[in-house]
Amino acid sequence: MDGLPTTMKSERRWRSKPLQASRPSIFMAFFSCVAWLYVAGRLWQDAENRTLLTNLLNKNLDKRPKVLSLEDKLTVLGCKDLERRIVEAEMELTLAKSQGYLKNQIQKSGASSGQKLLAVIGVYTGFGSRLKRNVFRGSWMPKGDALRKLEERGIVIRFVIGRSANRGDSLDRNIDEENRSTKDFLILEGHEEAQEELPKKAKFFFSAAVQMWDAEYYVKVDDNINLDLEGLIEMLDRRRGQDGAYIGCMKSGDVITEEGKPWYEPDWWKFGDEKSYFRHAWGSLLVLSKNLAQYINVNSASLKTYAHDDVSVGSWMMGLQATYIDDNRLCCSSIRQDKVCSVA
Repeated sequence: MDGLPTTMKSERRWRSKPLQASRPSIFMAFFSCVAWLYVAGRLWQDAENRTLLTNLLNKNLDKRPKVLSLEDKLTVLGCKDLERRIVEAEMELTLAKSQGYLKNQIQKSGASSGQKLLAVIGVYTGFGSRLKRNVFRGSWMPKGDALRKLEERGIVIRFVIGRSANRGDSLDRNIDEENRSTKDFLILEGHEEAQEELPKKAKFFFSAAVQMWDAEYYVKVDDNINLDLEGLIEMLDRRRGQDGAYIGCMKSGDVITEEGKPWYEPDWWKFGDEKSYFRHAWGSLLVLSKNLAQYINVNSASLKTYAHDDVSVGSWMMGLQATYIDDNRLCCSSIRQDKVCSVA
């Protein structure tokens, strides 16, 4: 009998241990169920929201603004039609210029209406070169009535000059006063007369000359030479009707790459590893036929200039069907007896 209680106590301890061990499992199971229900509820809610949004988008699909392309926007704004008209106008303007219908195209005194001149000769000059101009007027260049009679023969000669950097100053006033007396200037209103702007002067001269006079040839002359005027006229008269003529004393030569040296070319790297200029009419006198001068006029805004005006003109001729005419009579520094120019 004494062993009975001991046995019963052992049985009770054995039965209570599984009950105590199962409680954490029950709690874990409970929390797992709760977590599963929470996650399932959120997923169901998100699915409902997506369904609701999809239905709303489908319902308002026709009401959404259309995404316009750039072409659609141009059409809506009317810019496409405007762009087309601008392009057409630019093409018509270019064609009109090339055919000689140019703004402010006038005939100067001494050239009768409809008369085609043989040549327009532009003599480059500067503000400080009045003495040189007077020397020319007393030597190879006619003046006064003789200049007007020369125009009747089809030859126009003008001193070519731009405007002062300080517009309207004494430099400009002196030129205007001299021109009123001699009437032998072509004043380039859009050009600033300065040494560093000299390459651009060619563009302004040929553009202005081809607008003002209808001639076979346009001649650029520097003011450091004397001209055999009758010899030049005879030479050009023999070449009447020759389109695409680029006439001068042709050469190429080395490109000066060292800054500070005479004839330095800032764009020297554009002339390749050999550093040699392309063939061009160099020196103080060159001649262009009318169609080449017109090309410069039409395209002057986009033509590149280099450090020297003769190189600049030569670069413009490279892409054209120009006929290069190397005439030694235009080499002013040569020792030929029949040359038409000589160093002053």
